Amino acid sequence: MTRVYRLARLVFAANPFDGEGSFRFGGRWSYPGTRIVYTAERLSLAMLEYLAHLDPNRLPDDLVLAQAEVPDSVSRISIRPRDLPADWAHYPAPAEIGRIGDQFVLDAKAAVLIVPSVLAPTDDNWLINPVHPDSRFIRILPIERFQYDRRLISPK
Repeated sequence: MTRVYRLARLVFAANPFDGEGSFRFGGRWSYPGTRIVYTAERLSLAMLEYLAHLDPNRLPDDLVLAQAEVPDSVSRISIRPRDLPADWAHYPAPAEIGRIGDQFVLDAKAAVLIVPSVLAPTDDNWLINPVHPDSRFIRILPIERFQYDRRLISPK
C-alpha cells in the first residue's frame, strides 16, 4: 500500500481526485482535456510541487491536504529519467512530455503512471487515471486543513 498526497484549495476539496484541474488546465505531463490526478509519493514532495506554482506574496489560507491509499494490486507503469528525452525537466516542459500523460490515459493500460519529479528527481509523482477501472480500489482519505510554515515563503 502506498499513500499519495496532493494539496488543493478548499473550493476543490469535494472531489480532489477527479482530475478536473488537469482537465481544465493541463500540467507538465498532460494537456488540457485530459483527466489525470497529480499526486506525490510524499507529503514533502506535494508541498514542494504546490509551492513551485505559488505567488509568494499571495499564499492561500484555504489549503487542504488530500490523501489516498493505493493498494499494491492497483496497476501501474513507471517511467524513469533515463526513459525520457534529455530535456524532460526543462521549463516550460517540452511538448512531448505532455503527450506522455495524454497517451497513458488513452491507452488505459494502468491506473497509475509513476514519473520522476522535476523538483526532486529522486522522488516520484504518481499520476492517477481516475476513469481507469483499477482506480475504484484507491481509497480516498478524509480531507485535512493544511497550512505552510511561513518560514518557507517569507523573506527574512
